[in-house]
Amino acid sequence: MSEKNARGLIMTFTGNGKGKTTAALGMALRALGQGMRVIVLQFIKGGREYGELLMEEKLGPNFEIRQMGLGFVRNLSEQQKEQHKQAAIEALGLAAQIIGSDKYRMVILDEVFYGIKYGFFTISDLLELLRSKPYDLHLVLTGRDAPEEIIVLSDLVTEMKEIKHPYKQGIVAQKGVEF
Repeated sequence: MSEKNARGLIMTFTGNGKGKTTAALGMALRALGQGMRVIVLQFIKGGREYGELLMEEKLGPNFEIRQMGLGFVRNLSEQQKEQHKQAAIEALGLAAQIIGSDKYRMVILDEVFYGIKYGFFTISDLLELLRSKPYDLHLVLTGRDAPEEIIVLSDLVTEMKEIKHPYKQGIVAQKGVEF
C-alpha cells in the first residue's frame, strides 16, 4: 500500500501482564524511524522519572511525551480522587485537541483505561474521541481492562498475560525495566 493510501489504525494493548506501555513505545520507535511525529499522553503516570521521559530529548523533535496524571490511583481520599479525576479529564481534552490538530501521525494514550475504571470519564467519552480520529492517524491505547466496545472498535488488540513477575517473588521494581 502506498503512503498516499495509508490508513491509520486503532491499536490496543491490554491485559494484566507487563509490557503494554513498552509495546506502545516500541510502536513509537518504529513510527519515528519512518519519519512520523509521535506524542504520548500518560493518563496516570506522574511525579516519577520514568526512563521514557529521559529519552524524549534524545529521540528528537518528532517525539513528545507528557505526564498528565498524578501517579497511580490507590487508597486515595475523596479530595485526591477529585484531583485525579480533573487531571484525567484534562488529559482527555488535550487528547481531543491533539487528535484534531493534524500535527501527529501517531498518538499514544497510555493507561487510558484507568480513567474509565475509576470513573474519571465514561466509555462514551473515549469512544467519541476514537471516532473523531482522522483517517490517517495511528492511535495506540494501553491499560488493563480494555472495555469490550474498545476491543470491537480497534484494528489490533493484544492482551498481555502475566505468567510470572519478579515483584511476586519479592524483587523490587527495577530501574530501566519498570521505570
